[in-house]
Amino acid sequence: MFRLPAALAEPRNPLKAISFGWLLACPISLGLSALVNWLLPSAGQPSFDARGSLLLFLLVVFSPFVETLIMAGVIEVLLRLVRPPIAIVLSALGWGIAHSLEAPAWGLVIWWPFLIFSTLYVTWRQRSAWTAIGIVFCVHALQNLGPALWILFNQA
Repeated sequence: MFRLPAALAEPRNPLKAISFGWLLACPISLGLSALVNWLLPSAGQPSFDARGSLLLFLLVVFSPFVETLIMAGVIEVLLRLVRPPIAIVLSALGWGIAHSLEAPAWGLVIWWPFLIFSTLYVTWRQRSAWTAIGIVFCVHALQNLGPALWILFNQA
């Protein structure tokens, strides 16, 4: 049976959970992104019409907050129907599909960080739903920060 690292499985240290969550989510999703771009170069990327500080706000604050709230609600419903590992996987797959609606290949990359986000939510909800939302929001915001800065500085 697969065993999660303590930083993901035990709601003890918020800073450790945020740091470890980001370290698990970001590099792997960047690697998945590179792999998808290499295998499917014409698959298309998501487009963002916003610029400057609005782009940063939308990608680093607004989207992570709203998506975390939606994810929390969906996971709470799933946990009434299935065991936590299944709820976590279904959540991640659902977010992959949802992001694929914007750009098909995007979902191939997004499912991984949402697997981490969903795991953190299920772990930290043992303390409280709002604590779990805060932890996941922080990891999600950090996850989006690098790509948001890259988009910002590469806008023509």
